[in-house]
Amino acid sequence: MSTYLIGDIHGCFDEFCALLAQINFDPNKDTLWLTGDLVARGPYSLEVLRYVRSLGSKVRMVLGNHDLHLLAVHAGISRRRCGDQLTALLAAHDTEELINWLRCQPLFQADHELKLVMAHAGISPQWDLNTAQACAREVEETLRGDDYRLLLAAMYGDMPNDWSQELAGLARLRFSTNVFTRMRFCFPYGQLDMCCKAPPWRAPAPLKPWFDLPRLVDSEYAIAFGHWAALKGKGTPKGIYALDTGCCWGGSLTLLHWEDKQYITQYAHRNYIK
Repeated sequence: MSTYLIGDIHGCFDEFCALLAQINFDPNKDTLWLTGDLVARGPYSLEVLRYVRSLGSKVRMVLGNHDLHLLAVHAGISRRRCGDQLTALLAAHDTEELINWLRCQPLFQADHELKLVMAHAGISPQWDLNTAQACAREVEETLRGDDYRLLLAAMYGDMPNDWSQELAGLARLRFSTNVFTRMRFCFPYGQLDMCCKAPPWRAPAPLKPWFDLPRLVDSEYAIAFGHWAALKGKGTPKGIYALDTGCCWGGSLTLLHWEDKQYITQYAHRNYIK
């Protein structure tokens, strides 16, 4: 029995299958952890969703910002972004089933035996583990409910950027969604900066990557995340694993075998970004 963590797939189904073939993945005994952004940039988002859904309890995934944007596009709240390859997915006979399955997926995973947590973008330096779990549940329950379109419409925004237990309503949900799916840099006291997308070494002072600030999550827990392809899987502190290595940009799809901490790489067949 093995636990495998895989970075952002982004519709790169061929590379995903090739990576699983490298490890002889057996869904009868192995478990996949997926960092989110299953869809959008590569050509086979439909095939990725169908396969991941078929794995049932053998996959532990989180939603990424592109997954949430797909939900908003399907709901008629937002338009497709330049470069997204979603036509086949949105026209498929099982689109409704896949969309309803997707919006019932979590934003946060925690395994107390493995001492491992995962979110697409990361965990706010202002949150301990209990707060992260509680904030994730709030967003997840809203996405699964009848009023999920209100959240999808309200999630596009950069404020508030500072955590407080007093936050309420859509402002609280937007803050949590930004942490879990969009965060890269923070100010010194943990406030979010949602503008800078530069590599860490080019970020203006006083911004720092969220993982370089003191953390409230117990240090015995490792943190896995995706989202930040510019990191190329490097530059994080011990116990923090960056797994998005830019397959859709012509980079690679990266897998971490959790039990022995070995990395396995599948290089992209081509650059899918148009």
